[in-house]
Amino acid sequence: MKVMAFIILLSSHIGAAHANTIDNLVSNPVKVGETSRMTYLFWDVYDATLYAPNGNYSADSPFVLKLAYLRDLEGEDIAQRSVEEMRKQGFTDEKKLALWLANMKRIFPNVNNGTQLLGVRNKAGESVFYSENKLLGKITDPSFTKHFFDIWLSDKTSEPEMRKELLAIQDKS
Repeated sequence: MKVMAFIILLSSHIGAAHANTIDNLVSNPVKVGETSRMTYLFWDVYDATLYAPNGNYSADSPFVLKLAYLRDLEGEDIAQRSVEEMRKQGFTDEKKLALWLANMKRIFPNVNNGTQLLGVRNKAGESVFYSENKLLGKITDPSFTKHFFDIWLSDKTSEPEMRKELLAIQDKS
């Protein structure tokens, strides 16, 4: 779990600052899964948690991905790393990636140890981002939403163990 070190969102408990936001964004939000700590080399980067209505995740329905950062990162680096991860999954439309990168650079803040960010897939298929109950911005392109959250949730993710934890997928023995 090292490649996605500079991306976005999460923690193992809903922080008080985010409880009302999550409740307002997803009906009956229940934790689907949470990650063990995301690390890059020997640095702890973030903890991630996925919430969905009644705990039932669907890529085509509202959900919230929460990242609780454990170190300082520049928002611009998070945005750039997000684009790199989308490319790794096979997305090749450079014109869209450039537009999305500009939007993410505008939206994503610099983070510090303790910063919690929420990435929301809403009913319209848009991506909405929050920090400490504050709206950071929105990207209305449903294609962005799919490819952005696929960084964590697609079977093409560079971090398959993280995906299993977030989606609470049990290995068959």
